[in-house]
Amino acid sequence: MNNTPPVTKNLIIINVLCFFATIVADRYGIDLNDVLGLHYFESEKFRLYQLCTYMFMHSGFKHILFNMFAVWMFGRILETVWGSQRFLFYYVLCGIGAGLVQEVTQYFEFIPYMADMAQLSAYAPETVIPINGTSHTAAQWLSLYERAISIPTVGASGAVYGILMAFGMLFPNQEIFLFLFPMPIKAKWLIIGYFVLELYLGFMSNDGVAHFAHLGGMIFGFLLIMYWRKKGTLHGRYF
Repeated sequence: MNNTPPVTKNLIIINVLCFFATIVADRYGIDLNDVLGLHYFESEKFRLYQLCTYMFMHSGFKHILFNMFAVWMFGRILETVWGSQRFLFYYVLCGIGAGLVQEVTQYFEFIPYMADMAQLSAYAPETVIPINGTSHTAAQWLSLYERAISIPTVGASGAVYGILMAFGMLFPNQEIFLFLFPMPIKAKWLIIGYFVLELYLGFMSNDGVAHFAHLGGMIFGFLLIMYWRKKGTLHGRYF
């Protein structure tokens, strides 16, 4: 860590401190992920600042370990090339962009249920109502819906996937060694593979992972890099 550039180092430190703060706060009955995680914009728990704070919160040790290792591995290289100011701007923008994409994704996920939920208030709480082949009482449906829109999104993954996109675009032929592959793989193929995988999982998987947020970080990163490239300032240190 001694040779790690300042922004990369401080991002890792802040994330780790927030992770331990979450553990300590939980012992006092405070759920920091619920307070600082990103809630769906129609939830009563949603706050605008969560678009920034959610990317410093994590759901578990493996979650933060993978993200911070990626920040250290690729972020320090980007910061060396771009300088601290530009790298920090890029990181935060990708994180916010990922959060915005997650909000839009959740909106379309909830659309099929919104009409049904709006009609539930006309029924007595104990009335059994089938929706999409599943039956619950009106009260249970409302409770499930409120719980669904109150689950926060946490993690630096959106910003991390933005970092991966930047590394793949700046160093497309750089070979990377991964534990899952017996041979090195070029960065450009790795990034394309990640993008396709996240797109597939976003549509086909129900694993509770915000795959479209990952894609959002990559897309916002791609657009920003293309903008800098068009201006001819991609490798410059300043705006």
